[in-house]
Amino acid sequence: MSLKESIKNNPRLKKIIHWMLVPANEARPRGWVKMLVNPFLHKRGKGSAIRRRTRIDVLPFKKFVLGEHSVIEDFCTINNGVGDLIIGHHTLIGMGNTIIGPINIGNHVIFAQNIVASALNHEYRDVTKPIHEQAILTAPIVIEDECWIAANAVITAGVTIGKHSVVAAGAVVTKSIPPYSVAVGNPAKVIKQYDFEKKEWVRVGISDK
Repeated sequence: MSLKESIKNNPRLKKIIHWMLVPANEARPRGWVKMLVNPFLHKRGKGSAIRRRTRIDVLPFKKFVLGEHSVIEDFCTINNGVGDLIIGHHTLIGMGNTIIGPINIGNHVIFAQNIVASALNHEYRDVTKPIHEQAILTAPIVIEDECWIAANAVITAGVTIGKHSVVAAGAVVTKSIPPYSVAVGNPAKVIKQYDFEKKEWVRVGISDK
């Protein structure tokens, strides 16, 4: 049995290790983890940048990858506490975003401002317990290459947004979006798709009048 499996299978040891990595009731890792552990475990591509006023809540037991020439702007919160967080090459994470893994963001993606992409949910159905004492549920989010997620959008757990798609400002994405689509609204619906035969974007699901 590996060390990782031994820790996972021993609740008391797991609790001690977690306390060593993260202060009680917090998501932010301890300073020694940031300085002495994370730089050796997590991957940063050539030319990538994380702005100084960004909160990077990344821990060593899950992956954090930032691809080549990708940028995470100021005032973001980046969290891999419950799932891997992988960002591809030439991708921009704009100001004020909250990104909670497990999430895989592709290459040449644009996240505008104040977007929430969270693959985490809290269980709530047991009314005999406070919600914070119930299970944490996760379902991976996938943002494929060349997507543009506009300002103030929300992307919920389990969603895949297909290649070269656009999510409009303020949209709430609760279901997967096919490639080469434009989605708007709450809940988000596809209103345009690219027609490769006509070589143009065409309206779908709504009248042209």
